[in-house]
Amino acid sequence: MQHAVGSPLPPPHQPGHGPAAGRSPAAHHPAQHQQGPAAPMPAQHPGYPAPPPPAGPQHASMPPPPDTTGHVTLPPGGPVGMPSAPQAPATPDPTATTLAVLLIGPAGAGKTSVAKYWADHRRVPTAHISLDDVREWVRSGFADPQTGWNDNSEAQYRLARRTCGFAARNFLANGISCILDDAVFPDRPVVGLGGWKRHVGPGLLPVVLLPGLDVVLERNAERTGNRRLGDEEVARIHGRMAGWYGSGLPIIDNSQLDVPETARILDDVLTRAIASPPKW
Repeated sequence: MQHAVGSPLPPPHQPGHGPAAGRSPAAHHPAQHQQGPAAPMPAQHPGYPAPPPPAGPQHASMPPPPDTTGHVTLPPGGPVGMPSAPQAPATPDPTATTLAVLLIGPAGAGKTSVAKYWADHRRVPTAHISLDDVREWVRSGFADPQTGWNDNSEAQYRLARRTCGFAARNFLANGISCILDDAVFPDRPVVGLGGWKRHVGPGLLPVVLLPGLDVVLERNAERTGNRRLGDEEVARIHGRMAGWYGSGLPIIDNSQLDVPETARILDDVLTRAIASPPKW
């Protein structure tokens, strides 16, 4: 059957339908076996659509290999090593260095506010991990320390600290600094700093935030919910925190400092800690 040059081609026969059913493609198109240059495409005439291009060989779609487009391989988190002092004589810049910082202090010391501000104003990606926030991920069955410190609250504290350490190591392995905050007591080294050192690594830089008792009581009075403690409990915790004096850890008294000023001093402290890491 002849068709005008440039006119639309008839639809192809589906397998098993039409007059070509049962015949091989070679029998239907004997010219495909002839050698020689390909025949020129017929010229397009005005008013007629262009013929569709010849169909090329079809390839079965293959699934993308793993770890290519759409897959991001994250480095495994590991213990954080000690930060090395820069070889150049220039002063290290803590705002542009990947760090792991542990901000220690009693309830009402301003740990969370300072940690958030410090993380928000760094020149490198930085995460804030609050142990109290992670503890409160437990909803039903939460062991509130306000009702008394017991085996359940101790177990949930240890679990939260291990979770924080795991998160910090993964962030740091991917180039994201971390600042963690916790009310670590100096008279419980195995539970406190020892636990953080095990879960994050020896490169963790601890800094103590310790304002006066009157400031801590005032700030605690502004709290609500289970974050607010009784005055006697606040005074007891603050008294235990005084044991950090003489420990060798850097201590910031932020009694008369606002949050930005405290964060600036924290950078100064970390600059010295990077150059000469504390022994702990």
